Amino acid sequence: MEDFGQIALISILSHLVFIALTWWALQAIRLEKVLKANHVFQARLLYILLAIFIGSTVSNFFLDYLQWSRQLPLLLQ
Repeated sequence: MEDFGQIALISILSHLVFIALTWWALQAIRLEKVLKANHVFQARLLYILLAIFIGSTVSNFFLDYLQWSRQLPLLLQ
């Protein structure tokens, strides 16, 4: 039962870290060239949504991989 708290904390931190990393990486892309002029709010919202989507997806992969690696020793029992 105490594992659930640790897993929740790791999940929250993982999502936040990967969303922040994605936000940082997205800053290297010039989406302004693709977007319409004078649509600053929509562009910022798009950056935020992309960061959340990509960061959460990568975090879920990382957390799944972590869970699978913890369950792998059970195969040998």
